[in-house]
Parts: sequence; C-alpha cells; structure tokens
Amino acid sequence: MADDPTLPARESMEYDVVIVGAGPAGLAAAIRLKSLDPNISVVIVEKGSTVGAHILSGAVIDPIGLDRLTPDWRSDAQCPLKTQVVTDQFYFLTEKAAVHLPNWAMPKLMGNHGNYIGSLGAIARWLGARAEALGVEIYPGFAATELLFGDKGEVVGVATGDMGVGRDGHPKAGFTRGMELRGKYVLLAEGARGSLSKQAVARYGLDSASGPQKYGIGLKELWQVADDRFSPGLVRHTFGWPLSKGASGGSFLYHYGDRLVSVGFVVHLNYQNPTLSPFDEFQRFKTHPLVRGTFDGGKRIAYGARVIASGGWQSAPKLVFPGGALIGCSAGFVNFARIKGSHNAILSGMLAAEKAHAALVAGRANDELTDYENSWRDTEIGRDLYKVRNVKPLWSRYGLILGVALGGLDMWTNELFKSSIFGTLKHGKPDSDTLRPLSDVTPIVYPKPDAMLTFDKASSVYLSNTNHEEDQPVHLRLHDPDAPIRDNLPRYGEPARLYCPAGVYEVVYANEATRAEPRFVINAQNCVHCKTCDIKDPAKNIEWTPPEGGGGPNYPDL
Repeated sequence: MADDPTLPARESMEYDVVIVGAGPAGLAAAIRLKSLDPNISVVIVEKGSTVGAHILSGAVIDPIGLDRLTPDWRSDAQCPLKTQVVTDQFYFLTEKAAVHLPNWAMPKLMGNHGNYIGSLGAIARWLGARAEALGVEIYPGFAATELLFGDKGEVVGVATGDMGVGRDGHPKAGFTRGMELRGKYVLLAEGARGSLSKQAVARYGLDSASGPQKYGIGLKELWQVADDRFSPGLVRHTFGWPLSKGASGGSFLYHYGDRLVSVGFVVHLNYQNPTLSPFDEFQRFKTHPLVRGTFDGGKRIAYGARVIASGGWQSAPKLVFPGGALIGCSAGFVNFARIKGSHNAILSGMLAAEKAHAALVAGRANDELTDYENSWRDTEIGRDLYKVRNVKPLWSRYGLILGVALGGLDMWTNELFKSSIFGTLKHGKPDSDTLRPLSDVTPIVYPKPDAMLTFDKASSVYLSNTNHEEDQPVHLRLHDPDAPIRDNLPRYGEPARLYCPAGVYEVVYANEATRAEPRFVINAQNCVHCKTCDIKDPAKNIEWTPPEGGGGPNYPDL
C-alpha cells in the first residue's frame, strides 16, 4: 500500500547499516560491524515472530565461521552447539539394501569430523543475544517488503509492510503503517529466494553474467528417539532410493543433544516427473530398512521445509548494487555437495561488514561495495565453492550413479591438483523449465501414511506451528489467475499441489466424479515460506511475497 496517497506517511528511522534477515549472515554482519566500531548504528529487521522462528537447516556446522566471528563460542555455556561429530557415514540406497561407501574413498572436503551438530535456529537466537549486547537493534515480526530508492536509483533503505490490512486490501481496525528504515548501506540476508533480493537482482541485472540459480527443497523432521536408538555424534548421508530416474537428491540423519535426531530429505528442483511429491518421497525414505529402526519408540516433535540455493560458483550473481549487497544464502553461498551453508553465510556477513565499515570510515554512502564483490572469490568462501562447482552439473547431465561417480572424481582432482578435467561446467535450464508433460511420464503412486512413521501434510504443517492472520491479502500471487487450470492442469496435472510441502495448493472440482469445473485454490494460511512455488511453477506464474510480519512457521529449534 506504499503508493496510496490516502494513507498517512510512514515514519522513518536513520541508521548507518540496515540488515534484512536475522539469520547467520545478517547477525554475523551486525556483530562484525559493532566489533569494528561500537558507534556504528545497525538495525536488523526479521519477518519471523522471533529470531530463529524461520530458520531451518540440517544442521552439521563447519565451525570456521564461528571461529572467526566469536572465537570463544566453545567456552560459552550459553552457546547451544555442543555435539561434535563422532561417526560419519555415507550410503547408496536401493529399495531394500544399503551400500556403505568407505570414508577413505570420499573426497576430504566431504568429511564431517571436526564439525558440530545442532540447531541453526538455536544458534541464531544465541547470536541475536550477542548482537543485542553489542548495541544492535533487532526487530522481529516485521517483514521488509520494499526497497527504497534515492534520486540516482540507489538503494537508501527498506520499508516494512503495513499491519492490519484486510483481505480486500483495505485497512482494518488497528491498522498500522509500515516503517522506513533508511541506511547508508543495506545488506540483504533473507536466505534463498528472498523477495527483496529478487527485486535487487532484477532491477540491477545482477545475474546477467551468471548461470541460472539452481535449487533443492529440503524437508526436515525433528524426532526424540528411544535411548537404545540414539548414537550421539552420528552423521549419516544417503543418496539413491526412493528417487527414480529424472530426479536426484539425498538424505541426512544427525544424532545430537538430548536423544534428538534430525532427519531430512533434499530433492533437487530440476526433477522431471510432474507427479513427484518431495514431501511423499521424504516420508517413503523413512521406511527404508537402514532408517526406519531409528524411530521405533520415538516421537516426531517438529517439521519444516525450505528451499536451498544449490547453483554454487557458477550461479552466484553480482553481489553488490548501489547502496547494498547480498550476503549468505541470498548470495547463493551454499556448498551443495557438502549440504552446508551456515559457515559461508557467517563468513560472507563478516566480509561485507568489513567492506561496509571501510566505506563508512572513508565517508562514503549508498554506493557499491566493490571490494566485497572483488574479493569473495579469493576467500574461504570462494575456495569452498570452487572445489565443488561441477558436482551439480554432472549429476544433472549424467544421472544419479554416473553423475555421483564423476562428481566424486572431480572433487578429488580439485583437491589434489587444484584443477578439473571438466573445467567449469554450466548449469542447464532453470528449474521451472525441467518438467516433462504427463503424457511422457509414469505417474508416481505413494502409499498412504501410517501416522506412526509416515505422516500427511496436514499433521506436519500443524507441527510447524504455522500461523497467519487469515484476513489479510493472499501473499501468494498469480500473475495470470487462469494459468493453473488452463495450462498447468492439462499438461502437468497442476504440479503445485504436489511440489508444495504444506498443502497450500489444491485443484477442486464442482463434481469430483466427472472432474467437472476444476478450480485452483490457494490455502495461504498453510504456507511455511519454503518458496518452492516461486521457483518450480512451469508457468512462472506464482510470486511469493512476504505476508504480514510475524506470520508463517514458528520452528522450535529446527
């Protein structure tokens, strides 16, 4: 409602640096800025109801980022990261069997010894407390919905969304105007496929020289398991079953804390069969003989889903624009092969903070932080991503078994010889363009959940503690309201109803028996903010926008 002249003007607050997103990257940037100069004014705006509410990750954490940012974290009794990796396992799965891959055969960078297992959401809360102790202002529950521009087209701040807007777009009782947070630099740390980051990339053409960003959807459950099923410090990764030809991905299973097991499944969003359901592939994975016994006598206590940027080196856009920069997963700094990104998020936040601090000391404002753009490839971030740059393209080109073998060979040659026989391969088409028509595929039929080991979407969304004010504008916007039924339904069976892990999208019929008069329904209140629909829709028709601040999931230590 920014352009409505009938509304009161927004109040404005001035800062040196405005940060969008209280995840590892944003908090690291804020802490580093305050460490360099306590007098720098820093604000973080976070759309989740609390710091950590929207954070979802495995997570096995490479401590290099924390070692640089907060070297005393191991001795801090408040730091929630306690469990060190003890056992590191890799398996290839068939439907009934599991082939153990010896650790000596794995490239060194794939090893997890020396890493830690924990909740990234809990770490975010701990870092948030540290940031606030340094004088950083953090405002959770406020969604940044708009970039603010100066006379020369530079970014000069962000605006938060209005609160108390009805479904009809008009103010309700208790309406509150959004705030303008203006700064000399704006750092976007929204995570993968952030809405403001999308605006910045489009406005400034930041991706004009990079390949398309690639994504996976990560689905995760947190279980508390029986004593005799718990192996503290165990890390297990698998690939193979249940995914079939035309799809790739893998699983993780981590034991930590008080009999907690994080179990998750990642499906790369370049899959081809429109009847594939990432949620149901995850549920089916848990029934494998290698896996299912872990959960006997256990209790599922949390569920969530989130997309993961996996394009890596080739897909990283230009990171700077007039007045700001992309950091963390907004920049695409996840190491796809290692399934790790928090270390690079922290390192990129620190690097951007150092370059912003130097600019402020020099009296600059609202220009490009070119030193950040020019330096990241020569840091640990760049070296980490460069070594695995061909793994994703090889999987996509050659399929699961041959692609994984070639990817492993490529990582070994990068480690041993600092080069690759493949050079640097390009990614294929965007994930929205990879689906094959229904007529070309065999439909996948999934078993019904048993409500003990496998579950449905409705009960899972309940565990995500997702909550939205129902009388607000639908935040999932269709550019063409007719496209789902006119185009997607006859060609692909409308895949939104399957790729969404929260049951947001449905096709309902006036007469179920005859399939007459189909209608596309959006249950926006179920949305867990994973962003899959914004990426995978073959019509490129769905745009995810931030709902009212504080809405969405409230993940308990995911």
